[in-house]
Amino acid sequence: MTRKYFGTDGIRGRVGEHPITPDFVLKLGWSLGRVLSRRDRRLVLIGKDTRISGYMFESALEAGLSAAGADIRLLGPMPTPAIAYLTNTLRAGAGIVISASHNPHEDNGIKFFSHDGEKLDDAAEAAIEAEMDATLTTVASSELGKVTRLADAPGRYIEFCKSTVGRDVRLSGLKLVVDCANGATYHVGPEVFRELGAEVVTLGDRPDGLNINVECGSTSPAGLQQAVREHRADAGIAFDGDGDRLIMVDAAGNIVDGDEILYIIASARRATGKLHGPVVGTLMSNLGLEHALADAGIGFRRARVGDRYVLELLRQEGGMLGGESSGHVVCLDRTTTGDGIVSALQVLEYMVRTETSLDALRGGMTKYPQHMINVPVARRARADDLTVLENDVAAVERELDGQGRVLLRPSGTEPVIRVMVEGQDRQLVERYSRQLAEAVERALA
Repeated sequence: MTRKYFGTDGIRGRVGEHPITPDFVLKLGWSLGRVLSRRDRRLVLIGKDTRISGYMFESALEAGLSAAGADIRLLGPMPTPAIAYLTNTLRAGAGIVISASHNPHEDNGIKFFSHDGEKLDDAAEAAIEAEMDATLTTVASSELGKVTRLADAPGRYIEFCKSTVGRDVRLSGLKLVVDCANGATYHVGPEVFRELGAEVVTLGDRPDGLNINVECGSTSPAGLQQAVREHRADAGIAFDGDGDRLIMVDAAGNIVDGDEILYIIASARRATGKLHGPVVGTLMSNLGLEHALADAGIGFRRARVGDRYVLELLRQEGGMLGGESSGHVVCLDRTTTGDGIVSALQVLEYMVRTETSLDALRGGMTKYPQHMINVPVARRARADDLTVLENDVAAVERELDGQGRVLLRPSGTEPVIRVMVEGQDRQLVERYSRQLAEAVERALA
C-alpha cells in the first residue's frame, strides 16, 4: 500500500509542520471516529508521553473524535504498550498514542492500536487516510462523544507488568538503575521493579515537557552505564520516551542491546520448553544473533524493519518472540506489542531463577561488527529507488564472500537512506559502508 501520511510507526514529524499540526490532528481524530462508527466500536483511549505538545494534540484529537460521535477516555502520560494493553482489556474500539518515541521534544506523532491491542493493519490505515479527504462534519448534538479520565490507568498497568513473571519471582537482592528517559515510564517503570522487591536507583524520572530523551534513555545510555558502575548495581535498564524500547547494561557497564536481549529471552523460553516457532528479527538484526540461535537449535526469520512487521511475521510463522536491535522486543506469550518494562522483567526473571549475571546470560552470543550510515536524500525514498545501486552492493557482497551482509533501505520516518554493512572484520565493514554511502550520495542525494 502506498501511504500518504502513515509511516512504519504511525504519523510523525516536527511540531507545527504538516502533518503534525492541530488542524491535521483534529481531522485525523475525526477520520478514526468515522471508521469506528462503521464498525460500531465508538470508545477510543488516548495516552501520551511527556512532551509539551502532547496537551495540544490531545485536545485536537478529543475534538475530532467527539465530532464523529466517538467517546474518549484519557489516560494521561502512559507508556505506549500500556495503551495497547488497556485498549484490549477495556474492549475499546481503538487506542491512540501521542508520541514521537525516542525523538526530541520538537517532534511528535500519532500511533494507533486496534481493539485487540495490536498496531493497525494496512487496510485500517487506508480507511483512515480515505476519510482524511472527506469534508469534516459533526454528528447531531445528542450524539457527540463524551470524554472521561481513567484515573487508575497506572495502577492497572503496573499490575499487568508484574503478572508477566511467575508469582514466586522476587527481585530482592537485586540493585537496579532505571533510566526512564524523562518519558512515559517515569511514574510506572521504577514502581514495577520496587514492588517486586528490587532496590531501584532512578534516572530520567523528572520530565518537564522539554527534556524527554535528552542525554538519557535507551538512545543515550552513557549516563546509565556510569550510574551502574558508581552504584555497583547488578543491572541497568533504559527505556525510550514512550516505553516500548529497552536497552540494558550489565554490572560492568557494558551495553546489552535488543539483539542480545532477544537472545536471552529466547534462551529462557527454550530452557523451560516454552519456546514455540522461530524467533523473528529484522533485516537489521545482527548476524551474531542468527548464528547463536542456530547453535541453540532455534529457528530465526527476518522481517522488514518495524515492530509491526515483526508481529506480522510472528503470526505467520506461529512464533511468540521477536524484536529489533534497537530494543523493541515482542513477547507474544505475554503481551501484544513491544514493551520495555515487560521485556526487562523477562530478563530479570531468568537472572534470578538461574542465579546468573546479565553478562553471563548473553555470553553465548557473539556480535558481528556492524556499521550503519544514514545518508540524507532530497525526498523520502522508496525501495525501487535503490535499483541503481545494485552493482555497487553486489561488488561489496563479493568481497564479503558470505561472511557478512549488506543492507540498503529507505527510512520509513525521514528522508535518509540507511546503509549497513556487517562482517567479521571491523575495519573492512567500516570501509565498505563508507564506500556504499558515497555511492548513494552520487546516485540519489
